[in-house]
Amino acid sequence: MALDPEVAKIFAKAFAIAVGGFAPALAVGNIGAHAMESIGRNPESASTLFVPMLLGMAFAEAIAIYALVITFIL
Repeated sequence: MALDPEVAKIFAKAFAIAVGGFAPALAVGNIGAHAMESIGRNPESASTLFVPMLLGMAFAEAIAIYALVITFIL
């Protein structure tokens, strides 16, 4: 059974956005969870952890945006 090129294109788009959305979602959740755990253990560290946490989340979220752009290009 051969795939029609249009169906293969749709599957490629679906796979790209599924993986490109799932992995960054896990990363952002993991970053947030560990940052909150660290702040819970040492509340004075909240100001020093906030900026690196946001940067880590932004870089992880950039991967999802790249996947979205690739999905639109396909």
